[in-house]
This record gives sequence, C-alpha cells and structure tokens, in this order.
Amino acid sequence: MKKGICLLIGWVFLLAEGSTAAVAQPDSHAGYYIDKNTVVFVFDTRDYAKTLLSESADKMDFSDLNIYEVALTGDFNNWSRDGWKMKKTGAYTYELRKKVSDFNDRFPMEFKYVINGLYFADPKDIYPDKRKFSNKFLTEIYNMASQEVQPSPTGNAFFYLDGYENAREVILAGEFNNWNEHALKMTKIKGGWQTRLDLPPGRYEYKFIADGQWTHDPENPNYVGNEHGTLNSVLLIGKRVTFELKGYADAGQVMLVGSFNNWSQVNMEKKGDSWFVSLDLAGGKHLYKFIVDGKWVLDPENRMKENDHTGISHSVLIVR
Repeated sequence: MKKGICLLIGWVFLLAEGSTAAVAQPDSHAGYYIDKNTVVFVFDTRDYAKTLLSESADKMDFSDLNIYEVALTGDFNNWSRDGWKMKKTGAYTYELRKKVSDFNDRFPMEFKYVINGLYFADPKDIYPDKRKFSNKFLTEIYNMASQEVQPSPTGNAFFYLDGYENAREVILAGEFNNWNEHALKMTKIKGGWQTRLDLPPGRYEYKFIADGQWTHDPENPNYVGNEHGTLNSVLLIGKRVTFELKGYADAGQVMLVGSFNNWSQVNMEKKGDSWFVSLDLAGGKHLYKFIVDGKWVLDPENRMKENDHTGISHSVLIVR
C-alpha cells in the first residue's frame, strides 16, 4: 500500500425510489445508512483517528487532526477530486444526504472519503499507527510537506501583486495549498511582488497576505465572495485537449459541443478519415458530444457516459 493513499470501500444496495424495505444493513465501517428514500453518508473523525493510531493511543485530541473538509467521491460523481462536500454536523462528525434517485449507477457501488481535498480516508483497511497523537498528525502520517506546492521559475501560474514596496513580507495563499499562511513567500521585485507555481488544471481561489493583511488580487477581474465577507480571486488553469472523431469520412461538417463552452458549436477539421479540434479546458469533469451533419452523436471511443436531468446521454471527459 502506498503511503498516504488509502481506500474506504462502501457497498450500498438500494431499491428503486419509493421503496424503503429490503435495503442491506451496513456494517460498522460502511459509513452510511438508509433513511426512507435518502442515503445518509457519515464520517466521524474519532473513528478515523482510532483506526489509524489504534485503540490504545492515549490522550488523543481529535481537534488536532486539522480536518476541515470532508467530501465523498465515487462512481456516482465520476471520482471527482472535489467530490460531494459533506456538512459538518458536530464537533467530530460530517454528513451528506442524497436521494436514492441521485444514484443511477449500478449497485453495489464503490466510494471513498476525501480529506481536505488531498487524502483518501480509510478507517477500515489501513494498518494502525502506534505513534502517539500529535498536532502534526497529517504531516507525520502522510508526509504532507513533500506534497506541498512550491514556487517554480517555470511554473504555468504567474502571480503578481502590484505595489506594497514597503511591505516586509508578502505570502501567497489559496486552495492549492490549503490556505497556508506561511508556506509561499513571494519575491520582491521593482514595483511589486511575484512568484510562479506549477499547478495542475483546475479552478483555484487565492489571496495575498502583505504583512499579515489579507487582500484579493486587484489586477484579476475574476473573483468570488467568501465566508468572511471579503473577496477571493479566482484562477483557471487549462490543459490542451484534442478531440478526435474517427470515421464519418463522408460527412460534410462535424462540430464539437460541450459543457465547457455552454454547448456552443466548434468546427472540427478533417484529417484523413478522422475529425479533430484542440481546446484549452479547465480541470474537472466536462460533458460533450459531436454533431455530424446535424445529428448529435456520442464519442464512440469513450466508454464514460452520463445522463443529464432530462435523461439524455453525453460523453464524459475528466481533465486532470
């Protein structure tokens, strides 16, 4: 088993919506229960810690786990890295409620819990750790420091804060490093501060911290409000993706449409017996189809498909 990657596998046996009987009872580690027509997933940080550190671990302070976000990922959301966010319902517990109708995949179904957007929780199969509990738990168990984002002179993401020439220190913090207030020190240059990071495709919220004062990026027009009543700047990192539709050599026109551009039509170019187009796409899940001489068709080379709310199928692309 690789260090830092653990699996929590749960099996859910469900009937069609409207049925409330004959549902399999979960074992103590399944992490869910059935409430009428609702599947309720539960995560308890105390069970997590006990399994990792063994029942004999003494003086555990569960708040020191530094777990601030728990999500659920599985076949039902195409193993999204973000997952379905769980709601904190107590000092140590998180919960997610979904209707039975939300699960249109085959059952039984595999799923995992994602901790802080980085790690898979495994209170069932991980080997217990005999070390005493400490507030450096995640760092010690998962070697978190080695996986942190570091400045890179050739990074694909450039950050610049204009002014603040009298500041002693400027820090970059964001979703890419769990809003660490100390890790990413920016370099002072004439007129401002800068740094580069090498980030995978995705959507990232970030801010600058100048001598302890948080500020959004005034040069970035993309921003969202946060829970503190201030603004977070938003950065989108794309990846070049080439779509290919084989065959249809006799077609007069082939176009690509998808959720990545609000289903606008993009002309594809014929090369030999195939049709091609390349686009820069943000990280995450995208739905798409081809339009061949006015007829919508799925990607015959892609087995990943998903139905929308109307029951229409689309091909699925996951950009990482």
